[in-house]
Amino acid sequence: MTRSSGKARTARPLSAADWIRAAVDAIVEGGIAAVAVEPLATRLATTKGSFYHHFENRDALILAALDDWEQSQTEAVIRRLDLLPDPGERLRAVMAAAIADRAGGIRDAALLASATHPLVKPVVQRITARRLNYFTDVYTQLGLPGPQARRRALLLYSAYLGLFDYLRAGLDTGLSDDELRAHAGELLATLVTAP
Repeated sequence: MTRSSGKARTARPLSAADWIRAAVDAIVEGGIAAVAVEPLATRLATTKGSFYHHFENRDALILAALDDWEQSQTEAVIRRLDLLPDPGERLRAVMAAAIADRAGGIRDAALLASATHPLVKPVVQRITARRLNYFTDVYTQLGLPGPQARRRALLLYSAYLGLFDYLRAGLDTGLSDDELRAHAGELLATLVTAP
């Protein structure tokens, strides 16, 4: 395969996962409109034929990227969290992981910002509901009654998305990574208290 510049491609053949990663990167950088076959092919130093080997069309790529996001960043995370017996520790672990995975948080904020797109909206709604229901269940396990557990879950998730939307916009928090971890710790000290 060759680039449009004529340079020979020396790397392994591209997989569907390569295209999915490129699509997610494009969404983070420019929103859902940035997922276009030709620019992605150029980015991946390949031809459009490689794309069509894996995907029927652009919408299929977008749906595959959204499915990958849902499976790897929601369902897999919840499975790992459920290995921790203490509900408070689950909340601390998810926030520590979120702060450590800055690129993942920025990706989540970018996908949420694209939620008006008809392909993205139902997936974002489903993932948001799944995450909020999970956090609500964890807060219920901590002893909070249902409505209060739901409010805490929404507060926790909103704080996460707000921080990473701020960072996605390129704004400087003025905090080092260590200070961001301390910020998350302060947030959890407030939000993980049982009644």
